[in-house]
Amino acid sequence: MDGLLCWCRAGFEPELAAELSARAAQAGFAGYARAQRGSGHVEYLGVDGAALSAALPYSTLIFARQKLRLLAELHDLDPKDRIAPMLAALAPLADGGRACFGDVWVEHPDSDAGKPLAGLARAFANALRPALRQRGLLTAAASAKLPRLHVCFLAGDHALLAVADPHDAAPWPLGVPRLRMLAEVPSRSALKLEEALLVLLGDREREVLLQPGMTAVDLGAAPGGWSWVLARQQLRVTAIDNGPLAASALATGLIEHVRADGFHWQPPKPVDWLVCDMVESPRRVAARIAQWFAQGWCERAIFNLKLPMKKRWEETSLCLDLLHAQAGRELHLRARQLYHDREEITVFAQAGQSPPPPAGEGWGGGRSRAGTLPPSPPSPASGGRRPKRSAGAD
Repeated sequence: MDGLLCWCRAGFEPELAAELSARAAQAGFAGYARAQRGSGHVEYLGVDGAALSAALPYSTLIFARQKLRLLAELHDLDPKDRIAPMLAALAPLADGGRACFGDVWVEHPDSDAGKPLAGLARAFANALRPALRQRGLLTAAASAKLPRLHVCFLAGDHALLAVADPHDAAPWPLGVPRLRMLAEVPSRSALKLEEALLVLLGDREREVLLQPGMTAVDLGAAPGGWSWVLARQQLRVTAIDNGPLAASALATGLIEHVRADGFHWQPPKPVDWLVCDMVESPRRVAARIAQWFAQGWCERAIFNLKLPMKKRWEETSLCLDLLHAQAGRELHLRARQLYHDREEITVFAQAGQSPPPPAGEGWGGGRSRAGTLPPSPPSPASGGRRPKRSAGAD
């Protein structure tokens, strides 16, 4: 079996399939996507998986939470011994006693059908590791210098074996960073911006681009979740919204509330950052962000685009093209449907040509723990644990 396996938000399989198909065709690959709505994953088959993976860096994918290269598909696994067929499938990769994997993750789709497999995944990982080490396939301690093995259970008797390059893949199981809500956060939307800073920026970029004393504007700020995250990074924020801000946002002392319409207000002078999470047409938001760059009002921005119910991949492509066309200057764009996004994507835009992130630190591959975004003091909206789904994380 050869091709790619990508995790995604359940319900967005058609968008990811369309994205992979379009990007693969642009790169000269003639494969096909295999997807089922609600499954939480998409396979792209019929191609050289290693070559396609190299042509589609994880950092450039929008609807994929994780990118893996497929190795094998195993059906009719015996619940009494699932390990033996996996070892047999991996045997051709054995390298004369030298370990070929630096770690192993046992996962399941983040979907209604996949979530009941969480217990199996946890227990199976503990049993699989010693078996892999006994066969000389896995290092004694986790190592990012070697590929990472992924065992992906689609059912109790059905699994996919895949491999990830640790420097070209998400560093979190299922591609979901570990975040949790703090009591003083003005709104749950704060988690979206914190995740965006963690996923869309590399470690070094966060150090350089989020320095105390920098200035930011938050369009459509109320009740102040995004402004609060930036203030916790010691940025000075002008929050634009006719609605009220939460007391915890104003208590930071770094947020100035201006009651105005985010589509009409203009800054008296340029700022370092623009952020925007307005519930409006994605094209209208994209045009507004492009205007800010064209007028030289900001150097970089993070914003959300609320997608329609249909043709979401097409709308995404159109909005990103619109940004390039109307910005009046060269833009470097990165986009991702984050875990805390729903019917939307989050975009990072920066004026000028930005070089690719260094290997091992690329956006979407940073190794920072959630909530430790240098050089901030305490964590903005996280404390190092995955949010409980029952709390409304989805």
